[in-house]
Amino acid sequence: MNYQLIVVLISSFLISTCSLLTASADPPVELGKVDWLRDFDKGIALSKKQQKPVFLLFQEVPGCATCKNYGKNVLSHPLIVDAIENLFVPVAIFNNKGGEDAKILKLYGEPSWNNPVVRIVDEKQKDIVKRVGSNYSQLGIVQAMVHALQAKNIAVPTYLDLLEKELLAKHSKLETANLSMYCFWTGEKQLGKIDGVVETQPGFMGGREVVQVKYDRAIVNYEKLVKKAVATNCASHVYAENAQQQKKANKVVGQKAVSAKSNFRLDKDPKYYLSRTSYQYIPMTALQAVKVNSLIGENKNPESILSPRQVALAKYVKNHSNKSWTSAINQDIIVAWNKVEDFVPKEK
Repeated sequence: MNYQLIVVLISSFLISTCSLLTASADPPVELGKVDWLRDFDKGIALSKKQQKPVFLLFQEVPGCATCKNYGKNVLSHPLIVDAIENLFVPVAIFNNKGGEDAKILKLYGEPSWNNPVVRIVDEKQKDIVKRVGSNYSQLGIVQAMVHALQAKNIAVPTYLDLLEKELLAKHSKLETANLSMYCFWTGEKQLGKIDGVVETQPGFMGGREVVQVKYDRAIVNYEKLVKKAVATNCASHVYAENAQQQKKANKVVGQKAVSAKSNFRLDKDPKYYLSRTSYQYIPMTALQAVKVNSLIGENKNPESILSPRQVALAKYVKNHSNKSWTSAINQDIIVAWNKVEDFVPKEK
């Protein structure tokens, strides 16, 4: 018998087995990036001890496309993950298993083999807010968390409040304004302070420096936005998107200072003040980046609007400036976060 061959075969088998075990140790995609408890009673006990609501996820694992997309797009959003782990006690119940999972399904009357459902309950196992079912959006979860915290008189952190505002604005569709001023770096800083402004981009239009603004018309209408821009010297000329904007802009800045919009060319240095600091490497939502850029431009500390893990990452970056960090400005927050995930110290 060829003992050498046997040794090779056994070694290969062991390596393959170890690889499979390592792969199976990865969290299921349906659960996203949240560090879940799988013991409901332990979750309730922690809720009493820590005075936090329980974030109860009923999920099919392994699950359908809806379940997987929910894990990838909702439960992997860095700010949503931070909020679930820091403000709640996260407990996952598999709706396609027996044993303890089946008992909790029966307790809450949840169907088995179902799409994702979230319930936020108190230490007495009672719902704090309406059950979140048939809503697989980031906004649905964020609103449920905000309402639950408010119902329990727990302060809603700024980063979560801003996230809700941004998602609401995008849900209702953002409007665009093109405002010209003497310096678009200053323009981004000043316009970013206006409540209702969600995104800003510096660039060129019609031979002038322009800041293209995306705003929530439910908070600030076009005419009010232009007036606020004029008050900060950030609307010496306006490029109207349509006839309605042109009419309103004429009233505020005069016909000679209004033109129809033309091609917009993005500047190579968006978020100028942010880009001059190590905060540029911290993945942020568009609204966070707008606010952080304005705060840094005013020589103010921006960490009041960052989440705990964003703050932890910012400190890590400052202490490891020798690493080859990549700017996260204008990048999707989930994509950018995945790139730096290995460096993020998780809260215990």
